Amino acid sequence: MDKTPHPLAKIAAKHLQRYLQTQTDWEHNFGLSQGQQGAIIGKMFGVLVVKDKNNEVGYLAAFSGKLAGGNNHTKFVPPVFDSLTDQSFVTEGMQALTRINLFIKALEESKPADYEEQVKLLKSKRRMHSNSLQHQIFDHYFFLNQAGEQKSLAQIFKKANYKNPPSGAGECAGPKLLHYAFQHQLQPLAMTEFWWGLSPKSDQWKHGHYYPCCKEKCKPIFDHMLNGLV
Repeated sequence: MDKTPHPLAKIAAKHLQRYLQTQTDWEHNFGLSQGQQGAIIGKMFGVLVVKDKNNEVGYLAAFSGKLAGGNNHTKFVPPVFDSLTDQSFVTEGMQALTRINLFIKALEESKPADYEEQVKLLKSKRRMHSNSLQHQIFDHYFFLNQAGEQKSLAQIFKKANYKNPPSGAGECAGPKLLHYAFQHQLQPLAMTEFWWGLSPKSDQWKHGHYYPCCKEKCKPIFDHMLNGLV
């Protein structure tokens, strides 16, 4: 994906940007309007121009990570794996981590005779539980390519010689778009991503500018998903 979008992708991006400027479906503080409360969170959005079996052309839209505190919103493709589903193992795992943190805090405040040893054991348990939960999450992300081949994040990044997938892998807009397209037998034609909102402290992202996909999180996934396509 190049910084200069394909003309079709740019048309789709401008259409999505008009929607972001006028929509009332949800509230998210991009830092672009006066009077908004809470932390300012700019967001990367993506569009994928597709063609269906009837040769009709349209576009899909996606956002990276979560938007307005959620994974599912009108206008956007769903996540590949929804970690916010009620009663999911992710929710239960995070609740367990919260309980461990509360135990650690209580021990550090009360300081019984052996509190240092107890805290050490609890921190070790927390680390092991967190690593186990992260691996479970990676094993629930499966990505399709055009040939219908499906691979998990763990398989994809192992092939790319990563010890583990990086945090947040699988949540970017580009992989979401391609996965949805292949799920629904849509032919990808052009794709681009743009940043919407104020820049974070790094000032790397600028409002309304187009960007290529990130290499660390997305390139190994794209190598699998685009196999035989480009």
